Amino acid sequence: MASVSAFAPNTGAFGVARRSSSSAALSMSEKPVFDQEQFIAESKEMRLKYLEEQAMFALKIAVENYGNAVFPNAMIAGDVVITHLLGRMGYLSSGKCKVMVVDTFHLFPETIPFLRSLEEHYDFKAEIFCAEGCPVGDKAAYDAKYGADLWKEDIEQYDKVCKVEPFQRGLKTTNTDCMINGRTRWQGFERAWIDQFENAPIGGGLAKCNPIAYWTFEDTFDYIAKYEVPHHPLHAKGYPSHGDAKDTIPIPEDGSTKFVDFKFEGDKTPWLDYASERKGRFVGLANKDGSTKTECGIHVAGAEQTFDRDLWEGGAVKNLATTEEATAATKTGKASVVAVYAPWCQFCQGMEENFEAFAAQADVDVYKFRGDEEREFVEAQLNTSSFPTINVVKPDGTVVKYDSEVRTVEAFNAFVAETLAGVTA
Repeated sequence: MASVSAFAPNTGAFGVARRSSSSAALSMSEKPVFDQEQFIAESKEMRLKYLEEQAMFALKIAVENYGNAVFPNAMIAGDVVITHLLGRMGYLSSGKCKVMVVDTFHLFPETIPFLRSLEEHYDFKAEIFCAEGCPVGDKAAYDAKYGADLWKEDIEQYDKVCKVEPFQRGLKTTNTDCMINGRTRWQGFERAWIDQFENAPIGGGLAKCNPIAYWTFEDTFDYIAKYEVPHHPLHAKGYPSHGDAKDTIPIPEDGSTKFVDFKFEGDKTPWLDYASERKGRFVGLANKDGSTKTECGIHVAGAEQTFDRDLWEGGAVKNLATTEEATAATKTGKASVVAVYAPWCQFCQGMEENFEAFAAQADVDVYKFRGDEEREFVEAQLNTSSFPTINVVKPDGTVVKYDSEVRTVEAFNAFVAETLAGVTA
């Protein structure tokens, strides 16, 4: 038997049944034939069907009209919807759309296993990118090179090292010309005016496809429920979104709202209200200017600044390539200056020009030593707990740290003169 629709053929506006002239004489207490719940359900289904078609059309343009579309997949709710759409269209199993994932070494323990389950389900293989110089999955190597507490010491540098640089490297490695991502207008005022296609602020004019730009968060979960889409296990634990485990919490914090077996448990409004999807993200973090952190750095202006070169190459600053060379530089019997640096550090980058100018006119040898790869050594031998650290080495081998954050040629000259006053080299 065919189901009865709220939009029955014999209805007038809004599903209210038309009455014959004789029925008009009936008691006014007779209720009109109208199924409000069914009307709402059918309206939502109509909306979702349109959103699906719109999103798939955008994805078709991204994959077919561009030569090399890439989907950076964070496996949040919107991303699993896009994964499913790409799967439906055959773009994953065919390899027409590549998938990349950034592993920050601080993800929830469920995330990478969930990725493996998606790869098996949709028949694709993601390419994982992480902090430069660290093998995939090797947290110990990351801790040794960058420091386990980098995110506490400098969140902006952490974003660059663990998110932006690997992200940029992934786009370069995959040679993409169109990046697909799951940003939506519903996520908050920072994204309230995005469209389905943009020129990204990264990658030098790279196209950005936002196939679900016009979806609400409720639309996303409606789609997941409709197609029983594989989704991150943290949704069943009270997390509307997820990123790094270190700064992500359930919403509400008591975990009373959950998405289990393709339906909500508890009050769903804390998740579905406008700009609520990411309320549990970046908790306790602030930007340098003191403002509340709302973006990881990947989708903001300036993210195009990458770290695929060293600092002070080919100029007056001499390179100390090994710990042995650095040790030897302190035992020459001559005064010198040694800058301990990391090429990804924004403060090292910021002083590059001034330190090169200082080296060009200095009457002592000026060296650089990359400290992020030899943390124990620079902490023990070169006074280094953060980057950059400038040291003056006296002729007797004493290493004196420059404590000021004023990094001008004049300031460097003054510190060298003061430190070496009365010393013969």
